[in-house]
Amino acid sequence: MRRYLVSAIALALAGVSMAPLAAQAKAAPVREATTQLPRGVVPTHYDVSIVPHADKLAFDGKVTITLNVLKPTSSITLNAADLTFHSATLTPTKLKIAVPTPTVSVDAKAQTATFTLSHPIPAGQYKLAMDYSGKVETQANGLFALDYDTKDGKKRALYTQFENSDARRFIPSWDEPNYKATFDLTATVPTDEMAVSNMPIASRKDLGNGLTEVHFGQSPKMSTYLLFFSVGDFERATEKVNGTEIGVITQKGMVKQAGFTLDSARAVLKEYNDYFGVPYPLPKLDNIAAPGQSQFFSAMENWGAIFTFEYALLLDPSISTQGDKQRVFNTAAHEMAHQWFGDLVTMSWWDDLWLNEGFASWMAARTTEKLHPEWHTNLDLVGTREGAMSLDAVATTHPVVQHVETVEQASQAFDSITYSKGEAVITMLEAYVGPETWRTGVRNYIKAHEYGNTVSDDLWKSVQAAAGKPIMQIAHDFTLQPGIPLVNVQAMACNAGSTKVLLSQGEFTKDRPDKKPLRWHVPVIAQTVGGKPVTTVLDGKGTMTLPGCGPVLVNAGQAGYYRTLYSTAGFDALKGDFAKLRPIDQLGLMGDTWALAMAGKEPVANVLALAQATPADADPQVWGEVAGYFDAIDNYYDGDAARQERFRAFARSRLRPVFARIGWEARPGESVPTTLLRTQLIGSLAELGDQDVIAEARRRFAAQKTDPKALPVALRKTVTAVVARSADTATWNQLHAEAKAETTPLIKDQLYAMLSLAKDDTLARQALDLALTPEPGATNSAGMIRIVAYRHPDMAFDFAVAHRDQVDKLVDSTSASRYYPALGASSLKPEMIDKIKAYADAHIAKSSQRVANTVIANIQYRMMIRNDRLPDVDAWLAKHAD
Repeated sequence: MRRYLVSAIALALAGVSMAPLAAQAKAAPVREATTQLPRGVVPTHYDVSIVPHADKLAFDGKVTITLNVLKPTSSITLNAADLTFHSATLTPTKLKIAVPTPTVSVDAKAQTATFTLSHPIPAGQYKLAMDYSGKVETQANGLFALDYDTKDGKKRALYTQFENSDARRFIPSWDEPNYKATFDLTATVPTDEMAVSNMPIASRKDLGNGLTEVHFGQSPKMSTYLLFFSVGDFERATEKVNGTEIGVITQKGMVKQAGFTLDSARAVLKEYNDYFGVPYPLPKLDNIAAPGQSQFFSAMENWGAIFTFEYALLLDPSISTQGDKQRVFNTAAHEMAHQWFGDLVTMSWWDDLWLNEGFASWMAARTTEKLHPEWHTNLDLVGTREGAMSLDAVATTHPVVQHVETVEQASQAFDSITYSKGEAVITMLEAYVGPETWRTGVRNYIKAHEYGNTVSDDLWKSVQAAAGKPIMQIAHDFTLQPGIPLVNVQAMACNAGSTKVLLSQGEFTKDRPDKKPLRWHVPVIAQTVGGKPVTTVLDGKGTMTLPGCGPVLVNAGQAGYYRTLYSTAGFDALKGDFAKLRPIDQLGLMGDTWALAMAGKEPVANVLALAQATPADADPQVWGEVAGYFDAIDNYYDGDAARQERFRAFARSRLRPVFARIGWEARPGESVPTTLLRTQLIGSLAELGDQDVIAEARRRFAAQKTDPKALPVALRKTVTAVVARSADTATWNQLHAEAKAETTPLIKDQLYAMLSLAKDDTLARQALDLALTPEPGATNSAGMIRIVAYRHPDMAFDFAVAHRDQVDKLVDSTSASRYYPALGASSLKPEMIDKIKAYADAHIAKSSQRVANTVIANIQYRMMIRNDRLPDVDAWLAKHAD
């Protein structure tokens, strides 16, 4: 599953002396797979028949489950949620015994149904058959409906979303990843609509009355959360790749917008067949595009039938940008990686969710870089790591391998630790053992466990065997305990052409300065600037001898997951040679400096000094990082106009010359990062109060109706966002009218998001009120409230809580425990902390309050920065700003 954690605008824009490493860490104890169901009954096959009634938001179902009873029992318990049972029978397949008719009882809170028999039955194989009915939801849980506008009027399509625990809303089932089985699915659907599932259609039967019974081929053995079904007014484009039919399915009239996705899928499938050494095993692989959005996910890796919201799959030539193109490719690559890592081989329980998500994120990044080197996405490695460390540095963090007990906790496991830290740890371990060795380990792991379930140690053992050297201790240190190592660096004088470096280890935290540090075995790569890299594993304290003289750079190449703290002299030396560093190391130094300065471990002046030291011809992504830091500092000044304007003047003075060089419109042959930087700088300069940029954005926006060249496609979303942020009533009303009139869902959804960007309090309230009407569409309203919350957190949080009965219907249940607390995340007011605590205590189970507590911890951290760090910024500006 692909998730995006983004800002409001992004939401709208759719020789070495060391202690020796132990030969092998003590392996984690082998444990029986976690289950919330009674053990002793195991399903092997589901024969499912579904009759959806889209107009009534309901469906009828029949299922016959082939199961093995492992020991005598008088009851069978499985998962079921919001299902009504009409009949049930249990029949032995081989035993010649009479089996009583079971009685059914439902536990709604536990999401289970129990079939109780009047006397025990012996071990053996049985078939449990049930007639039942269920609901079609309006948010992305279970079987759900999406309504959308077309030029021919409104349409409705049905889709399923089961991860993590919603297959039980569609089929009574053992809805846990370790209970793998095969599936036969039959559906009765309108004859003029297309039905889609994991496997190709095996047969059709015309029933008359405009209905057709469609039977899909039997699936491979898989977990329930990977089953998929959809029906609607669709069209499909296909190609053959290595014997596999790949396809993209869209609403009618939009399949041409899927050309890039289809081309990407072709290239990625070839790459993955080679990389994994196990060919993709299903006969077809579809990507299914759907209008709307979810607060929980953007895409889902259903085996052979990947579901993706249109904004992450289609490219509309009238609005889509280079950034959209890269996101579409990365999303497709992520979900396709899951076809092996997650679908073919599946984590045993949600504790090891990172085996799915961290690996798919890493594989997508690797593949994007390999197949599109012109995008220079290798530099994204630092941003990925920073995203994880932001969450990993507060007290509410958790290990990569985490303990999950409840469905709600499983939903909360889909976070930056699981995705981004998981990805960063893999990056570090691949660098440690080497890419070819890593791939050999992965291939062996896939082959050994195909169609089965695993825990993290299964992967570590396979890689360690391929590497011929120990990695288990490193892997355990970074996945079984939370937090971030801090490597302190003290370089000695250069002697005889080499530099000795003293290293010591601590722990980086944002909110616990007196915390007793944990300890890690840390793979370290260091070099003098321009010198040859040297590698070691740091355990506590140690020394390195680096060839060459000059500034010492630790974490060269930025593959390591740790913070680096230099002495004052060491930092000053790197700052002086900043232009000589590779762009990825410039980004790494900037990331560490920002985090350490904000946490009070080095002067805030260092951040601003690096911004001044950034050369005019620095990589566009480095300038993008500078702009990002300026945006962040500017936000901390909100409410203090005089101090904020002084900072803004400095920030504008650094960014304006960069923007002047690249200009408003693309030049022939410019790099992809330059194209992306242009839109980032327009947004940042407008946010920093650059009146020239704001005026030009307004001019171009107003001129687009009469001058098609005024607003190139690449600038359309950015310019519209600038105008929407500073909108007056007339402009807001104009955007609103455009949104209402638009019939293309991808554009319509984006316009409603833009309406939520307004700085003006009155217009922000209008956006909130609008979100509670049917007009924006059932899946867009929660996103509108969340975008308003980025700039008006107190207003949006209070509004959502006051209208909770209505807002609850707009949020998919998987997001419920995180949605409301996250609305307050950008607040700088202590009152918000009290509000979130009160909400969590009243509405979120104690065992599921981690997201709420993390939001609170970060508000406290942000308040600390505002109070304790901004005076240092003021002092630096007084000395250095023009």
